[in-house]
This record gives sequence, C-alpha cells and structure tokens, in this order.
Amino acid sequence: MANTYKLISSVTVGVGGTANIEFTNIPQTYTDLQILLSGRDTGNGDWFSINFNNSSSNFTARQFFTNGSAAYSYVKSDANEQGVNNNTSTTANTFSNTSIYITNYTSSGNKSYSIDSITENNASTAYQVLSSLLWSNSNAISNIKIIPSGSIFAQYSTAYLYGISNA
Repeated sequence: MANTYKLISSVTVGVGGTANIEFTNIPQTYTDLQILLSGRDTGNGDWFSINFNNSSSNFTARQFFTNGSAAYSYVKSDANEQGVNNNTSTTANTFSNTSIYITNYTSSGNKSYSIDSITENNASTAYQVLSSLLWSNSNAISNIKIIPSGSIFAQYSTAYLYGISNA
C-alpha cells in the first residue's frame, strides 16, 4: 500500500482548448504514478490515447468496454483508444472521469499500467472502459502525453499527475 501521494503537476485547459495534455520532465524519485483526468473533446471523438516519451510504439492492451446495454472485450496492439472522453454528442458541460495508474515507471523492464475511464451522459448511454496495458520499452517514463481522438481537449478539462512512494 502506498504511503505517500505527492502532486507533481496539474493542467487545467484554458480558453480555446489544447491539442493534448502533456507532463514533461517527470521526476524519477517515485515508485508509481497516477493521473486523474477529467476530460471533454470539442469534436466527436470518444477516445483518448497515451504516449510515453513521445512514442506511440510497443503498446498492447486488453480492454473491457461497455455502453450500458452490451459489453465487449478487445485485444489491441497500438497506443490508440486507451480511454474514453465526453464529446459534443454527450450532455453539455459534462466531463469524463479517468484514473490512470502506472507501476514501476522508472524500471528497466516493460511498464504495465491500468486505466478506468467513464463518460458522463444524462441524455443517452454512458461508456466505460477498463484497460490493462503494457508498454514494451526499457526506458524510464519521463514524459506522458494524452491525446484526444476527435479534436482538442475543451476548456476546463483537467489532469493531475501524482507521484506515489512506497517508502
């Protein structure tokens, strides 16, 4: 069980939105990382992707996806569509909620992480995605970029990056 959570950085998207949310120069002094994301896409994109160290290569995922009436499971071999975002077809001024947990991000082995992501929609179906992911790369993670699939992150989208120490 983690003994300490420390806020490393936070982003609140301003007027006009942004093409991605990025955390750079991540300190290498923690055991794990956690990102809490509240996001909305200004277009029709339902998904977001994550890149580590500006790489979109060597990602694999097992995902469970539900739209409230049916459930699906996927095996993926790319960095695309890792979690869900609210967008222009969902209830106005609502934001998705996502937790991203990255274990042993400084290790010289492959990096595993999990995503629990859900949209908020009062008018119709909400989506939920549970993902178990692997980045097959031996480099420590020093940069994380979150990219919406439709257009840009809307104003007031937020992301918080926490460092977690077990000592």
